[in-house]
Amino acid sequence: MILITGANGALGRLVAAELADRDDVVLGTRTPGSAVPGSADIGSPQAPRPARRRIDFDDPSSLDFTGVDTLLLISAGYGEDDVVIARHDAAITAAEKAGVRHLVYTSLSGDGDHLAYALAHRWTERRLARGPLAWTVLRNGLYAEFLAAIAAPGPDGTIAAPLGAGRLAAVARADLAAVAARVAAEPERHAGRVYELVGERALGGAELADAVGGSYEPGSLGAAREAIAGSGGALPYQVPMLVGTYSAIAGGFLDGSGIEENALRTLLGRAPRPALDAYRTAVAALSAS
Repeated sequence: MILITGANGALGRLVAAELADRDDVVLGTRTPGSAVPGSADIGSPQAPRPARRRIDFDDPSSLDFTGVDTLLLISAGYGEDDVVIARHDAAITAAEKAGVRHLVYTSLSGDGDHLAYALAHRWTERRLARGPLAWTVLRNGLYAEFLAAIAAPGPDGTIAAPLGAGRLAAVARADLAAVAARVAAEPERHAGRVYELVGERALGGAELADAVGGSYEPGSLGAAREAIAGSGGALPYQVPMLVGTYSAIAGGFLDGSGIEENALRTLLGRAPRPALDAYRTAVAALSAS
């Protein structure tokens, strides 16, 4: 049995779609009574509706991994480091007690160590390495869809995100989901491996602007900080995370050049989806919402 945590999340939904034709997949979510968005349209018409199980990282008593052979632990971010670490530790401990054979963890790419949210990922990798479970770490690059959120054009078509002359080796989320599904389906082949998964073509602000027919006029980090804090849409801990992401991109730390071996194409078994297309599609979706 494969259990996917965070199955109602953006990545989890895509992984569930990749595994929709299997009859041994369980979707872990805080709200198992609600359908996974889009689940009615995935897989073959004959495919059984996947089982659901309540998995809430903030409620350790819900972490029931009984009967699970492979646990796909999708990072439970969106919290301060101590909160995320506690969530991951509880999940791994529960997996150990339940006799899970293999845990696949979605981490952060190795060139992301400059980011504020890297610590919880590296802690989790270390926790797995020191524990008894067989494991595989998928070090995901930042999503092209996330780039659309932090570097979207304004009403006049101008992208003012403070990316400077930096570039991001962004990845289409669907490709990372496909890799996660492949690894979870045959975990023994990937035991003890740490895979770096970043985009093959790094994207800069000018390219993003060209893709959406706009212009690129990067602002300052200070202006971005004020805008994020003033928007009311970010929690206090998220402000330095987002500003730090801009800074790391602008500083040239996330362009993929620091990755020695990018396993994305190999694990996909095909060429990756163009991240620029994923960015363009995501920007259009945001504009329409």
